[in-house]
Amino acid sequence: KMDFKIEKNRIYFEDENGKLLAELTYRDIDDTTVNINRTFVDSSLQGKGIAGELMKTVVDELVKNGKHAVPTCSYAVKWFEKNKEYSNLLAEQ
Repeated sequence: KMDFKIEKNRIYFEDENGKLLAELTYRDIDDTTVNINRTFVDSSLQGKGIAGELMKTVVDELVKNGKHAVPTCSYAVKWFEKNKEYSNLLAEQ
């Protein structure tokens, strides 16, 4: 499991040289809803399930903070479609 850094509206991983290798960003829509608008995984790490780990991490943050999500990033949209057990975290559209 990757050791992601979690900041406000951003979850990411950098290598020992500070190169960004994975990132998920989201922005606040209102007090209880965020828009997951970007997932990025460096080509050197693709196919290793990193984007899914980013999504699991943001889901944990949503649960912890009592928030819901509106995914607009294509990966996040597909992830929620595949992982129906988290559909309760999607904001009413």
